[in-house]
Amino acid sequence: MDLARALGFEPGDRAEFCNQVKLFKGDPFRSHSVPERRVLMSLERILSNWSVEPVPVSPNWDFEIVEDAAAPVFAFKSFLCPLTKEVMRDPVVVLESSQAYERTAIEYWFERCIQDGRDPTCPVTGRVLKSLELKPNIGLAGAIEEWVGRVVEYQIKSAVQYLSEDPLSVDHVERALDHVFKVSEEHPTRRYIIRNAGVVQLIVTVLSNNSKTIGSHLRSKALMTLLSLAEDEESRKIMLERGTTRLAIHSLIGNSEKEREHAIKLLLEFCNDEDCCVRIASEKGALVLLSSIAGNMEYPSLSNLAEEVLRQMERVEDNVQCLAAAGRFGPLISRLHDGSVGVKIEMASLVGRMTLTNSCKEQIARQGARVFVELLSNQEGSGPSLQALYNLSGLDGNATILIESSVLPSLIEVLFDEKDPSYELKSLAASTIANIVSKPGHWELASADKKGNPMQSEIVVLRLLGLLNSLPSQCQVIVLRILCGITSSPQASELVASHITSKGGFGSVIPFLEHPEVEHRVFAFKLTRLISEWFSQYIANELRLSNKLTVLKEKLLNNQSTSDERSDAAQILANFSLSEGEIQTLLGGDFVEWTAVTLKNQRRISNARSSYTASGMQEGLIGLLLHFTRNLDQQTLNIVRENRLMGIFCEQLDYTSKAKVKQLAAIGLKHLSEFGRSVTARDSKPPSSSGFCSFLVLMCGKASSQPSMCPIHNCLCDEDSQLCLLKSNCIKPLVDILHDNDTDVQLAAVDALSTLVLDYTSCSFKRVVDELEHLGAIDSLITLFTEVRSEELQEKTIWMIEKILRVDNVSDRYALNHSLVRALVESFKHGNTNTRKHAQDALTLLKQLSGVSGKTSSQTRARR
Repeated sequence: MDLARALGFEPGDRAEFCNQVKLFKGDPFRSHSVPERRVLMSLERILSNWSVEPVPVSPNWDFEIVEDAAAPVFAFKSFLCPLTKEVMRDPVVVLESSQAYERTAIEYWFERCIQDGRDPTCPVTGRVLKSLELKPNIGLAGAIEEWVGRVVEYQIKSAVQYLSEDPLSVDHVERALDHVFKVSEEHPTRRYIIRNAGVVQLIVTVLSNNSKTIGSHLRSKALMTLLSLAEDEESRKIMLERGTTRLAIHSLIGNSEKEREHAIKLLLEFCNDEDCCVRIASEKGALVLLSSIAGNMEYPSLSNLAEEVLRQMERVEDNVQCLAAAGRFGPLISRLHDGSVGVKIEMASLVGRMTLTNSCKEQIARQGARVFVELLSNQEGSGPSLQALYNLSGLDGNATILIESSVLPSLIEVLFDEKDPSYELKSLAASTIANIVSKPGHWELASADKKGNPMQSEIVVLRLLGLLNSLPSQCQVIVLRILCGITSSPQASELVASHITSKGGFGSVIPFLEHPEVEHRVFAFKLTRLISEWFSQYIANELRLSNKLTVLKEKLLNNQSTSDERSDAAQILANFSLSEGEIQTLLGGDFVEWTAVTLKNQRRISNARSSYTASGMQEGLIGLLLHFTRNLDQQTLNIVRENRLMGIFCEQLDYTSKAKVKQLAAIGLKHLSEFGRSVTARDSKPPSSSGFCSFLVLMCGKASSQPSMCPIHNCLCDEDSQLCLLKSNCIKPLVDILHDNDTDVQLAAVDALSTLVLDYTSCSFKRVVDELEHLGAIDSLITLFTEVRSEELQEKTIWMIEKILRVDNVSDRYALNHSLVRALVESFKHGNTNTRKHAQDALTLLKQLSGVSGKTSSQTRARR
């Protein structure tokens, strides 16, 4: 007041104080003395503090002013701390200058004074304080407390009113949430008032019933408010009873990052209690969503929060199964490795019961397979462990992991254990073995028993066959699966088939071909097919001795049989070497007609895409037709012609067929073409040219109206003869498969085409070569010869090329083909005896070598 009077204005004139402060700050004559500078700084702060006009405020209490006498809208000036300009909170303290302050604010002021090296003063009066004692102002604190209580009461009352409206107002809901959050954060001791007023239930109800209406922004605020209120234990119980966890989980897929953040924080708050952790884990989709967020590093803060929630839930024993179902196997693996034997057995039982994805199966197998194998030696743990191993073996990729864990010897021991009659355990062990050996390439080199014998060893194979006579039906089919698995391996197939046939073990398989259960028959037929690929004659004899050979045909013709059985039956019959009598009696003309119709239906159904069973059926049917092409008598020839077998074989050469089917079809064409050379020549005679008319034709020079003779057979070939590759339009399809990727297909195609150049001394041979050149066969053969690496294919190809080059104009055209000449030279140097001989003759015809003998040139001159 004295200073104001000295400066010439009233003490209450704040505006003039502001002006004097500006002048003071701009005064150029400032002292250079440190003590004086400290005084000036203190004075500046005092003046600045005095220049601030205190205004009546309601400190951040954002509520609607209503005409209600009970509504405490404005705070008294004495309620405001001079330093913070906000309503003071408990405790309120008084200095020796009688000025009241917020304790934290005045303590901070004192610290700054000391740090600046000046005496502590009263911020309002500027008086240097002799004592820094802070005395509580109980009366003022009580008045403020009463005033705050009225404000809180009013805020809660208005919030209840807003949240109870029907319909809800979005603005009112937001305002209510803001009020409740403010009260909860700034006056945590008054949360019980919010709870008793029913605000928690109202917020949960709004969030539950009006989630879409209020939008992501308000959902976020509602979750934030509930998160604050969850500090109150009773409020948290109400939230859990009202299903707040479900609402929070639903918000994990919210549009805004804030909504997801508050939802996760609320779940994290609930996770402080184990029962809450169990409740969250049991909510549908909770763990999956949390795991997804935890693994999404696009939002690192959310990822960390979600990971923390999951870690809290992993502490609870009851959550292990739920976490594992969501792909969190850490707790399960940890207990599996570090838990007691009882805990390990419990975890094994859990893995055995679970429905696992492929990635989960791989993870558990890598980290827990050895523990499961160890548990097999425990009487109580063997059952759960077997179930777990069976579950994990359902993934093909786990076979290697399980084998590296030495699982096969333990499983074989259970399967062959004669002391323990438990067929359930034997069934689980057998099923696991069957899964492991279903795919080749990983088990063949592993030990199957404790003596080091592999699965394909004679002792293991014979013991498996022995089980077929001692185990119940449900176990027998699994043993058949194991036998099929080990016989399917390219590395072990021949050896296993040899063990089965050498000791008469196939006799144990024959009864299952007519077993009443479908699954038994399916694996029995498959095993028979696999063995017949190596020992077809042995299998045929065994079936003849047991009068079961007709079973194969009956199965094939029975439409009620499964497609797998019919496919395997067809392939088995195709693998057999049947006598002429068996071909007529067992198969016969009607069977050929049925086969031809079935093949057409197969192609129409499967078209460009066929299953393994369909392609196997196609392969078997083509193989059956080959029986009728090997030894052709007049009756069989009639069957061939009536059913147009050459046309059927030709149809199988297109790109949609499997390699084996194309190979068999080409072999069939070769057989028919070879037989056609003799049959056509015998049955067909050239047209007579005698008589008066023929003399006139000769004299007049008119072209004959009779069909031209076939250059291949040197006679008239009927298009329906089904014995001529040219007339049946089979040459071009055979040429096309010369470019196939399968060497066996290429060999079969060359063999079939080679039947066209057998009679290279014929006067019509040049016409044959012209036809081959026209259809692109010569270029394709030369390309194949220059690129091929198979010795057998190279020998067959060079044989044909050498015969073709005997035609003068052809040899002249290809004499400058450097690729051909280079390939012939390589064959001449490095080929086998036959290949070198044909290469020498071909190079001589191309005039790249001088003729060693006059044979080739004399033959050429003869054709000229």
